[in-house]
Amino acid sequence: MTDMRWGRDETMGCVVQEAGLLQSRIREGLPYPLGATWDGLGVNFSLFSANATRVELCLFDESGQEELERVVLPEYTDEIWHGYLPDARPGQLYGYRVHGPYDPEAGHRFNHHKLLIDPYAKQLVGKLIWDDALYGYTIGHEDGDLSFDERDSAPFMPRCRVIDPAFTWGRSTEIRVPWSDTVIYETHVRGYTMRHPSVPEALRGTFSGLAVPEVIDYLVDLGISSLELMPIHAFADDRHLQEKGLHNYWGYNTLAFFAPHPNYMSTESVSEFKQMVARYHAAGIEVLLDVVYNHTAEGNEMGPTLSFKGIDNASYYRLMPDKPRFYINDTGTGNTLNLSHPRVLQMVTDSLRYWADEMRVDGFRFDLATILGREADGFDEGGGFLDSCRQDPLLSQCKLIAEPWDCGPGGYQVGKFPPGWAEWNDRFRDDMRAFWRGDEGRLPAFANRLTASADLFNHRGRKAFSSINFITAHDGFTLRDLVSYNAKHNAANGEDNQDGHDDNVSWNHGVEGDTEDPGIRALRMRQMRNLLATLMLSQGTPMLLAGDEFARTQGGNNNAYCQDGDIGWVDWNLSDEGRGLLAFTRQLIRLRRQYPILERGRFMTGELNENLGIKDVTWLTPAAEEMEVEHWHDEEAKAIGVVLNGHAQPTGICRFGSDVTVFLALNASDGDVDFVLPDVPGGSEWLRRVETFDPAAGDVRCPMESGYRVRSRSLSLFELIEEEASHD
Repeated sequence: MTDMRWGRDETMGCVVQEAGLLQSRIREGLPYPLGATWDGLGVNFSLFSANATRVELCLFDESGQEELERVVLPEYTDEIWHGYLPDARPGQLYGYRVHGPYDPEAGHRFNHHKLLIDPYAKQLVGKLIWDDALYGYTIGHEDGDLSFDERDSAPFMPRCRVIDPAFTWGRSTEIRVPWSDTVIYETHVRGYTMRHPSVPEALRGTFSGLAVPEVIDYLVDLGISSLELMPIHAFADDRHLQEKGLHNYWGYNTLAFFAPHPNYMSTESVSEFKQMVARYHAAGIEVLLDVVYNHTAEGNEMGPTLSFKGIDNASYYRLMPDKPRFYINDTGTGNTLNLSHPRVLQMVTDSLRYWADEMRVDGFRFDLATILGREADGFDEGGGFLDSCRQDPLLSQCKLIAEPWDCGPGGYQVGKFPPGWAEWNDRFRDDMRAFWRGDEGRLPAFANRLTASADLFNHRGRKAFSSINFITAHDGFTLRDLVSYNAKHNAANGEDNQDGHDDNVSWNHGVEGDTEDPGIRALRMRQMRNLLATLMLSQGTPMLLAGDEFARTQGGNNNAYCQDGDIGWVDWNLSDEGRGLLAFTRQLIRLRRQYPILERGRFMTGELNENLGIKDVTWLTPAAEEMEVEHWHDEEAKAIGVVLNGHAQPTGICRFGSDVTVFLALNASDGDVDFVLPDVPGGSEWLRRVETFDPAAGDVRCPMESGYRVRSRSLSLFELIEEEASHD
């Protein structure tokens, strides 16, 4: 009997691949799909390498300790090596050895003595154990990376595992949170649950720990819509960090783009990740992934050979055109993935589709995304990867978020990504920090950022939610540390405090670090409330760093990438101050939901709509006078009012809106400022809803045109109470 699909001849028995050595049955198989694919009858193995001369599939026993055999992939189609093992089953552990020229000067670094990870591996088993045998060259040799190392790396490498993708999603349904309703919460799988009292010890730091009902209930109660997880793709723990007793905690050092990080799994099945996603979807929360497709864990020419470097170095990486021995390093990590190569581009988009389809992830935040849009002549918003995502019927429906910078030429591209993309807005971060610090001349920048940075994003039909607003993120100070330290304190990282940003636009308010001074503590808490309120009450999409809602600290460390411990983990032992800030944050998010004017996709211009006789946004001096040019240029002015008119035209159709009108009075100066509450047509009075100076203060009704004192370094939010007559 012959299976025409796989070219299987059931009468053949086994195949002799080497003299005197009996091997597993092998069939030709198919070049697609790439990776190891279980079809219910056997497993198809497929690996791209344009420059290899031979590919060996290495099979291991269940323990992963014993290499049972090496099977040569028999076919080579369209630069893809492939074969089919009818006797292989899910659970099979494997890796590759790839033969070819070892010629670094020409960009080739094949070394069949090194066991390699399948780029399409869906699961990794075991740990990467650092040893000199992992390197394709001999460390310490006078010829450096031009030497050739013949030691077997297999004892030190993780194994790939063939998986059965079957999973019953049950009643789990797809959720698509509109951008206008999105509030992102950035966190770390391990650090978020390692100290959580409701997470069983055996589940802490894992996907299962993150799926504990109490963890999800907390996020639902907080009001976030989208959970953004720092890298969960399998990553390497850097050798130089281990030698210092540290670890790659953040995970921006990818080994395999399809496999979840083994340390984040409490079970032996990748279905654990699916179960977590299903539970969040059942609670109405999206799951977004922070993904790293700009580089890999293999470093530069002096780095290890773990996967891509040994499979086809010249294809997978961007090499120096005139000296392909060396790598283009636009990432600052030693190498740059070559997304200009069609097979590499395919691998990245296949990975994204796998996580979006098979794992049901709702969106992605792309680390150093400028690299993904960089072609040979620089950043191109019409580059292959960006175009690929834009036209893909699945990926184009996901949330796509760019970190729009890298360290390469022309690396800063905020506002330059194409339609369909949102972007981290570091200008929002820096300008809002500077405003509340009391820096002079910040009113124009403040106004731009409050209204979704139209100066950056209002083009090509992009919407206000394209701006991902954040005050803090994993990279930098926490919110509490932002108001507690003037300088970074990164000594624990072992780099003599040389790592991390020096310009943090932070302010310690008189004392560096912790203090018992009640005045300073009160001011710091007020500043945290100011910054959180500014984040949640601004146009655009807010992103909250996990723990900021209750004043989490990292002790002044603004680069905790290697701190897998007390510094990096979230401490759930909340102080009274922390509980108060948490309650305030919940209130802010609920108010954002109550006031749709804060979540509009349409950019606000401040121009008079002649048909409706309404301005969508009006900027006011404390005296309730409209801001004029001289007011904007007053370097000492640190107080401003803004009316967001809920009756302004909400969409492209000329009609009155039906949202609530709000008024914000902001005072970043050292002294109290008396505001006049503006007279808005159709309104009867103002209802004060938020007071950052006294967050416990209840709602207060205030007549229009009455005076209201905004205390030093504080913000007040008012809701317009309208007369009975309203616009149709």
